[in-house]
Amino acid sequence: MPEQEERETLERAKEDLHEGKSPSTAAGEFVREEIDHVREGVHGARSPQQAIAIGLSKARRAGIPLKPPAKGKASTKKSAERDYERGQSHWRTKVSPKRAEISPARSRATSEALKRESKRTASHEALSKQTRSASRQRSAGSRRAAAKKAARNRARGKGGFRKAIKRGCEAVETVFFPKREKRVLSGEPGIVLY
Repeated sequence: MPEQEERETLERAKEDLHEGKSPSTAAGEFVREEIDHVREGVHGARSPQQAIAIGLSKARRAGIPLKPPAKGKASTKKSAERDYERGQSHWRTKVSPKRAEISPARSRATSEALKRESKRTASHEALSKQTRSASRQRSAGSRRAAAKKAARNRARGKGGFRKAIKRGCEAVETVFFPKREKRVLSGEPGIVLY
């Protein structure tokens, strides 16, 4: 079952990249999956930042072109660079079979350690607190630019749908994808609105 979830997450992330969204937005699909895992009790996390870091690491290893951070601790940057390189190269085919195997003992130890951690770190309150503290570290100009971009994207999505209806599309057909809904306009071939 987890492999199926990971495959769906990867498909959603690739769909985001195909739509022209940024790598960080695509990586958000993996972060969301990790938050869901903590909430469901699959494993815990010591802090919201750890859950986010696990998600970003999975995204980089899955091949999402999310560059390693320019600032931060040396160990964090080194780990991110290693994950990024692993995701960008076809490491399973290039590395010898013995090196490609993941140590079962190490994997089990990591899983057991995470299971002992708290599940409350993915609560709405904890994530809200993390978001506010991350936002405070950014400059006012950076926050303003992000808010303007979000407003522009929202307006583009709504306006495009309304304009298409005004142009005389007969009906709106809803197509369901895993955890996402798409509205396809019949009468306008190739137009898909999210």
